[in-house]
Amino acid sequence: MSDQVLDAKGLNCPLPILKAKKALNSMSIGGRLEVFSTDPGSVADFEAFCRTTGNDLLEHDQTDDVYRFLIKKIG
Repeated sequence: MSDQVLDAKGLNCPLPILKAKKALNSMSIGGRLEVFSTDPGSVADFEAFCRTTGNDLLEHDQTDDVYRFLIKKIG
């Protein structure tokens, strides 16, 4: 379950990451952000983003051409 959903479908790098960063900045610690993207590069981008920011990438999966990420804000 997520606290906020971000629809970044149709956007290319770096926009899904930038919009996710903005959304996470407005959330409380422990909040969960669910992101939907159609950019194939977003898998590697969100893995790297979470690694560098310290946020937890709880889940990521793909249904057809849509990638879904569940991120937990840590700090």
